[in-house]
Amino acid sequence: MTTYDALTTWALIVAIAVPTYLLRFSFIGLLGRLGEVPDWAERALAFVPAAVLAALVVPDVVTVHSTVVATLAQEKVVAGAAAAAVAYYTEDVLATIAVGMGVFWAIRFGLPLVA
Repeated sequence: MTTYDALTTWALIVAIAVPTYLLRFSFIGLLGRLGEVPDWAERALAFVPAAVLAALVVPDVVTVHSTVVATLAQEKVVAGAAAAAVAYYTEDVLATIAVGMGVFWAIRFGLPLVA
């Protein structure tokens, strides 16, 4: 629990929310006045979904242990490497997810990887 009173807590929330809202809205407002997104911005924005996905997934996959072997032997790292290989060669999202989860579950639940 916090030791701040209700008024201070709400003032802090507003002090954080207003600049955040204004910063995010500024891009929408500026693009509305410009009419079109510049070509260089469109090229840069094409990489945003991949960057966000990587920022969400990589920290969960790579947890550093005391040794390199222990880090690389984690089921998440092995499944992530298999999924990355499938993504690189097939460029198919569903195949990547299926292989990554299949390898992860096979290692986690002790299923044989090769029939």
